Amino acid sequence: MSYPFRVTDATLDVLEALLSGDEQLYGLKIARLTGRPSGSVVPILMRLEGCGWILSEWEQDSDARGPRRRFYRVNPDHMGQARTLLAERRGRRTGSPLISGILRPGMEGGR
Repeated sequence: MSYPFRVTDATLDVLEALLSGDEQLYGLKIARLTGRPSGSVVPILMRLEGCGWILSEWEQDSDARGPRRRFYRVNPDHMGQARTLLAERRGRRTGSPLISGILRPGMEGGR
């Protein structure tokens, strides 16, 4: 299957983090979860959003400390495709949220 973006290991890591079930994912948190530098994660998020695979919105909490965050989530219209892509490339089941060894150290198949 072809995709409207380049599929790299980093892209798969970002998608996997977005499918983890965490509803409060922003760029730096995704970078920490994946172990990837934010300079790699942010362009991936921009590409995925540009092709409609993910959606984002700015943090609404005006009392939050620090700079305002941009929260990301998989577009429901592309949820199945995202799971299929991960299953094809990583050989995981698509029935439940995918959490790699990156997100759960010590699990079989982790890095």
